[in-house]
Amino acid sequence: MFSFLEPSGIRALLALVLSCSAGVALAQVKDFPGIGRAATPKEIAAWDIDVRPDFKGLPKGAGSVALGQEVWESKCAHCHGIFGESGEVFSPLVGGTTAGDIKTGRVARLTDASFPGRTTLMKVPTVSTLFDYINRAMPWNAPKSLSVDEVYGVTAFLLNLGGILPDNYVMSDKNIAEVQQRMPNRNGMSLDHTMWPGKGLTTAKAADTRNTACMTNCETGAKISSFLPDYARNAHGNLAEQSRGVGAQHGIDTTKPVGEPVKRDAAIAKPADPAKLSATVLLNKYSCTACHAAEAKLVGPSFKEISKKYAERADAVAYLTGKIRAGSVGVWGPIPMPAQSLGEADAALLAQWFKSGASR
Repeated sequence: MFSFLEPSGIRALLALVLSCSAGVALAQVKDFPGIGRAATPKEIAAWDIDVRPDFKGLPKGAGSVALGQEVWESKCAHCHGIFGESGEVFSPLVGGTTAGDIKTGRVARLTDASFPGRTTLMKVPTVSTLFDYINRAMPWNAPKSLSVDEVYGVTAFLLNLGGILPDNYVMSDKNIAEVQQRMPNRNGMSLDHTMWPGKGLTTAKAADTRNTACMTNCETGAKISSFLPDYARNAHGNLAEQSRGVGAQHGIDTTKPVGEPVKRDAAIAKPADPAKLSATVLLNKYSCTACHAAEAKLVGPSFKEISKKYAERADAVAYLTGKIRAGSVGVWGPIPMPAQSLGEADAALLAQWFKSGASR
């Protein structure tokens, strides 16, 4: 089913916003002289990279399964597994589809309650969704760094892992429509809407704008709130001890049980150590917490584990500085850490923080 919460829906909204951006910018220049300027065609084009299910926006290029495998093993496998099986954190991309699904365009196991999970290739109906997401957001530590041909190759290799494309296939803007006709769940989406423009992307005659289901007996006094589940409450250290980026806000004391009054003792209220504060800022700046937690293992080891392992090593700072920048594999398990794009000074500061106990 189509949903605005899925990548395809998000792209539809983004496309709508971009289509209006030039006009809005001109209006701002006209209405508020001296404030802002019109977006240039080049600036708009840099954002307007979405690829629709009818392949509007698809860039010209080509990539083989073999090229995709090279890119996959160097930039994708550390999170998604050599065979798309993923690891402990990310959901599997490949599995659950059959040759019969490719013929029918509907994945049979989606209605099998006994099947243990749902992989990406079981659910995604359009090859454009895979191409678009890889092109915009992957690899996670360097989005938009893949060339167009590499995106074609990675998409082809992913589909090859699922048995959808043969080993010698070269995917391109010329044959991607043929690939769409082999997607295992291509008939698993609804077209009874007018959300997508374009021929063949809707079976509805007109948009449904007359729904009155929520116009009577509406709920009142809605409460919007957020909470941290118990297992994740202190995953990234005590929020009460961390600096807040906006305003004089204080995080909840995540070392205390839910509902216990927060006591701002001297330890929490005292000014933060500049070195610790800098390390905390860098951990967030370079998205270290996407794979590492303060005291619990996520994709990689916890900060405390790293500190404990190298605290007594004489050359710990130099060693860790190099490992942070160059990446590492095999030290903490089968999932490698890719090279990180940070300067030597920042890497050295983090290394010193680990050497000093990784206190937060």
